Amino acid sequence: MQCPACRRHLQQMTAGDVTVEVCRGGCGGLWFDNQELKKFDEPHEAAGIDLLDVERDEGVTVDHTERRNCPKCSDVVMMRHFFSIKRQVEVDECPGCGGVWLDAGELGKIRSLYNSEEERRQAAEAYFEDVFGRELTANRMQSDNATVNRVANMFRFLSPVHHLYGPRPL
Repeated sequence: MQCPACRRHLQQMTAGDVTVEVCRGGCGGLWFDNQELKKFDEPHEAAGIDLLDVERDEGVTVDHTERRNCPKCSDVVMMRHFFSIKRQVEVDECPGCGGVWLDAGELGKIRSLYNSEEERRQAAEAYFEDVFGRELTANRMQSDNATVNRVANMFRFLSPVHHLYGPRPL
C-alpha cells in the first residue's frame, strides 16, 4: 500500500495482536483498518505504545490541507473529521472500508484525550445535551404524544368514548 500523505510504501508493523501499516522512514503516519484504532486509542492499552514513535524522515513535508485517497481503496477520497468532541485531532477516514489514517503524533494526542471508553461516552452525552438539550426534550415530548395517540387509535374499538369526546388527560 502507498502512504496517502507522502506516497511512500507502507510497511507492516505488529502491535499486540494487530498488524498496522506504518510509513516508516517517511512521514511517520499510521493506517488502521476498520475498528482497529479502538484497540490503541486509550492510554492504558499497552500495545499502542509501540506505535507512538514510528521512525520518520524529518525532511519529508506533508500538506495537511490536501485531500487524501485511501491506501486500500485507492479511488476513494477519505473524509477528514475530528476524532472526538474535544476537536483537538483531525483524522482521515475512508467512507468505503472504514479505515483511519493518522499523521505522525496524532495517536499520542488521541491517547491523551480520554482515559476510557466510558469517559468518552459521558463526554459525548454531556456535549449533545448541552448543544441539543432543549430540542431533544421537545422532540421526545412530541414523540411521546404521537405514540400515545397511535396506541389509542389501535385500541379505539375498546373505548369508543375516547373518540367521541377526545382523549382524557393522563
